[in-house]
Amino acid sequence: MKITFPQRFPLPLALGGLAVLVLAITFLIDAALSPAFAQGTTSKAVNPSTNAARTSTDELYCEKRKLGYWFYCTKPKPPEAEAPPSEPQASASEQLDAVTKELRELKAKAILEPTRENVIAYIRFQREQLDRASLFSDVWQRAIWQQPDLDYTLQRPVATLAKRQWQDSRNGARDHVMANLGKRYGLFYFFAQSCGACEVMSPIVKSVSNRWKLTLRAVSTDGGPSAHFPKYTVEAGQRAKMGLEPKITPALVLWDALKNRPIPIGYGILSADELQDRIYLLTSKEAGHDF
Repeated sequence: MKITFPQRFPLPLALGGLAVLVLAITFLIDAALSPAFAQGTTSKAVNPSTNAARTSTDELYCEKRKLGYWFYCTKPKPPEAEAPPSEPQASASEQLDAVTKELRELKAKAILEPTRENVIAYIRFQREQLDRASLFSDVWQRAIWQQPDLDYTLQRPVATLAKRQWQDSRNGARDHVMANLGKRYGLFYFFAQSCGACEVMSPIVKSVSNRWKLTLRAVSTDGGPSAHFPKYTVEAGQRAKMGLEPKITPALVLWDALKNRPIPIGYGILSADELQDRIYLLTSKEAGHDF
């Protein structure tokens, strides 16, 4: 007896179902052969080397196997959250300016509104800055004690005993230079009969010139005589030629006979030591070399 089955579906529909079945089987085979499926079915713990190999395999697979239904091969990474920008740190000078500004503000507020709270706030903040200044001064002093090249007092002492020794040494060097100045330099002294300061300065100038045998020429700016310099001359434009300030007396100029040039020393009343120091410095020391 021949058994027949009823044909419920037309042939085209049967062929379409077969195609879907083939595609499903192909998809399962590809997924089973992929490294991601193999790793997921064997173990959940993946070491870094396996993870790196899987990534390279996925990239190779995506390059070689471009399937329409395999629309991406790697899981997209979530966007990294951007860290908020950090505020720039204020420089040391800006911080110091802020402290000064705060101190002035507290002081002004305490003066304009002298309540107990405002005055205390100003005193407290001021005390903090005084403590900071004291600390700075202490560290400064210790650094100088331990770094002799930074200690200015070793070159120019301020303590009584050290200063006396330094002054004696310097006076010795000055006197040695002054003893030989007369061979090259002369001294011009401008005075006036009506000048009260000249009456004080004239004997000092005469004493210094006599001690170091300096040739001295006294010049009267108003034509009047001087009891200390009977052999004076009357000015005839010498001050202008030497570049001196007009009408200021007394005035002293050192004349360099070797270079034929004037060296102004100063105006007004000078002590004998100060006068000798200026002559010594202007003839023997360059600027910045006497400390």
